[in-house]
Amino acid sequence: MSDQDNSPQTHLQFPDTEIKDPTKPPKPFATKFSIWPPTQRTRDAVISRLIETLSTPSILSKRFGTVPPEEAAAVARVIEDEAYATANGSPPTVDDGIEILQVYSKEISKRMLEAVKGRAIPAAPAENGEIEGVRSPVIEPKDETSTLESES
Repeated sequence: MSDQDNSPQTHLQFPDTEIKDPTKPPKPFATKFSIWPPTQRTRDAVISRLIETLSTPSILSKRFGTVPPEEAAAVARVIEDEAYATANGSPPTVDDGIEILQVYSKEISKRMLEAVKGRAIPAAPAENGEIEGVRSPVIEPKDETSTLESES
């Protein structure tokens, strides 16, 4: 027997490794990543988020009020469907739908604002002196204690 037969194996073998032939072109990826159109799961998540935004206290609800959850669900579905239809009618672009996704997002925002503005009910004129149908701008309260004290 030679020394080579009794010596431990000194190199490692990795079963999944293959030596690549530099003359062969690399294999293309089997899957393609695309942003548009969104999956139904993504669309459902957008609707859920819209319902939450419309029906719970937020910056939007401070100005326009909250929408009851049942009404918010119906409005959210209409908003998402219309935004999807508008964006889906956009011409496809080379950049895998990023521009179409931006159209979709802007349409959702625009329609959500239109929906809450359209249902905002102005306060009665006797309550706060506003003219019916005209909203006063929201003014953040300031520390008026010094002003009130100086007027007294």
